[in-house]
Amino acid sequence: MLVATPIGNLGDLSARALAALRDADAVLCEDSRVTGGLLARHGIAATMIPLHDHNEAAQAPRLVGRMKAGERFALVSDAGTPLLSDPGYRLVREAIAAGVAVSAVPGPNAAVTALALSGLPPHPFLFLGFLPAKAGPRAAEVARLRAVERAGLSATLVFHEAPHRLAEALAALAEGLGADRPAAVARELTKRFEEVRRGSLGDLAAHYATHEARGEICIVVGPAMAEAAGGEELDARLRAALAAGLSLRDAAASVAEATGASRREVYRRALDMGGGRAEPED
Repeated sequence: MLVATPIGNLGDLSARALAALRDADAVLCEDSRVTGGLLARHGIAATMIPLHDHNEAAQAPRLVGRMKAGERFALVSDAGTPLLSDPGYRLVREAIAAGVAVSAVPGPNAAVTALALSGLPPHPFLFLGFLPAKAGPRAAEVARLRAVERAGLSATLVFHEAPHRLAEALAALAEGLGADRPAAVARELTKRFEEVRRGSLGDLAAHYATHEARGEICIVVGPAMAEAAGGEELDARLRAALAAGLSLRDAAASVAEATGASRREVYRRALDMGGGRAEPED
């Protein structure tokens, strides 16, 4: 059983989550000190088994064997919904492969909460976890995201970030995605000092370059604005659509919708590629 736990406010632990923790033969947790405090607060005496990035590969087969023998486990992270930037995926994958029933008690999730409070388009969105910690790989990852956006991705982006890397991450996002992109930084969600700061990536990067950030942090970046496609890009897309077997008319309509270009212009370019012969109207 995957059990979501509070991301800050301990009052957010649901009745179902409490029941699942009480009924489990053992609780699988990242840090027994964190989970132990939560269990103690609710008067739950449970066996805790550490499950984290360093031992999950070795622990998973043993735990699955115990599940098949009838034992029930509750998997929690230190905060929020398990598996999302937290351990547990290997175990869940092996349990499913072994035919073990896997269920969940839904609940708090920092990324979804930040998205809802950001004021940015809530769907579609893409959750990307943590950016690389080092500058070079981080810049490369942001460049990869921008390339995917240029290829057609239009989604709100959601990241986790550590407070000591927030300023660097925002600067990298502003440089790679555009300083004018709307964004929000959400921190300490559901806690006493909850804050959601909204603005452009450039403004947020400038603010956190001189203001220390504390607590758990999510960065939310609004979707890229549609860019006017150039002639070479239109032609490349048309060639690909025609090679895929689309008619001139359908290829032009598809490319116009994907790029935001004028249907008349795209169809004219498609006619040039097709030898200048228009298709008959349906």
